Amino acid sequence: MSQSKGRLYVISAPSGAGKTSLVAALLKELNQLEVSVSHTTRLMRPGEKDGVNYHFVEKQAFQALVDAGAFFEHAEVFGNFYGTSRLAVQERLEAGVDVILEIDWQGAQQVRKQMPEAIGIFILPPSLSALEERLNARGQDSAEVIQGRMRQAISEMSHWQEYDYLLVNDDFSLALSELKAIFVANRLELARQQEKNAALLAELVPTED
Repeated sequence: MSQSKGRLYVISAPSGAGKTSLVAALLKELNQLEVSVSHTTRLMRPGEKDGVNYHFVEKQAFQALVDAGAFFEHAEVFGNFYGTSRLAVQERLEAGVDVILEIDWQGAQQVRKQMPEAIGIFILPPSLSALEERLNARGQDSAEVIQGRMRQAISEMSHWQEYDYLLVNDDFSLALSELKAIFVANRLELARQQEKNAALLAELVPTED
């Protein structure tokens, strides 16, 4: 079997919809799959590690990377900046690894302009009340911050039609199985299978000269 090039996936969701938990569970289910580690200027949260959750940098350093064209996409969210390393993503795709970008709609638009073949997945909460409950359950933000996140969530969700797939994270197990199905189905596309199994196909169905 030859090595086929990986596919780029853009996964977006409002804060509290469960995107991070779903992606973490998906990584345990599939091989040859990685999440791109973004750069950010926001402060590190409890339990996070530099280089694992994000590359935490100062605003000046982030701007220098923007000026150097190092980012595949970058955006400002809640007063903080986020960016995806162009080189890191391209290297993993060339190595045959499927790469997930966990970014918002602004970043997704930038990526699709550069790579129209990127696959977009949007994750919705089952309701606004459920979303607010999840944000409150984190115990990390004040009521004022949560209300701001709720307003942002409504704005974010208005862009769902810009994506290829839409999932509702009501039942976690079901949402995970649906998310996994998207990746498996795309890996079974004819073009990818033809590239991956070129030698086998030549043996099974030899072409006549």
